[in-house]
Amino acid sequence: MTKVDKQLFPRVCQGDILRDIAYIEYVSEQDGIVEISEIVFPLVVVLTQDCDLEQDYNSRKDENNSSTQDKWLLSVLVAPLYNAEHIYAGVHLSDLGIKSQTINKGKTPGDNLRKNETPRYHFLEFPDDVPIVPSVIDFKHYFSVNVQHIQEMKQTSFVCSVSALFREDISQRFTSFLARIGLPEIKTTS
Repeated sequence: MTKVDKQLFPRVCQGDILRDIAYIEYVSEQDGIVEISEIVFPLVVVLTQDCDLEQDYNSRKDENNSSTQDKWLLSVLVAPLYNAEHIYAGVHLSDLGIKSQTINKGKTPGDNLRKNETPRYHFLEFPDDVPIVPSVIDFKHYFSVNVQHIQEMKQTSFVCSVSALFREDISQRFTSFLARIGLPEIKTTS
């Protein structure tokens, strides 16, 4: 069970779970018409390190007392939370026309996912008083959100925050996944 805090802090914190956060897929302009394609994720978790978020917040708050803005962030890393049942069925991105592999929930692959033994995924199960179904973070799906925009969104989009020990586990697993060494596929000739 994932421990959470429900206290709404004034700044964005690592581990915050926010609802209805948009990812800007692309922006194009043709003949003076601007098209913006966005994907709104029902739930995301903040991945950016808390020390950086705190320094950004304090530096912006004390803007008149500082001659530099070197602690300011441009964006905040977040990752969508997917309904675990949708991950098992491989349909968590079906609204985008993307079909994923299925994960057999009742066999070893499903057990490994729930035990956080599959490097790509992080499973979260919430207490009964948190209105979130069992969810999965897919570490291949992360994006950035403008820091000022997400700060404004937090006031109306905050659901809860993953408590410190649990958010550190997410952070360690995320960075480990990103740091993996990608080996090329070696094709053998017969």
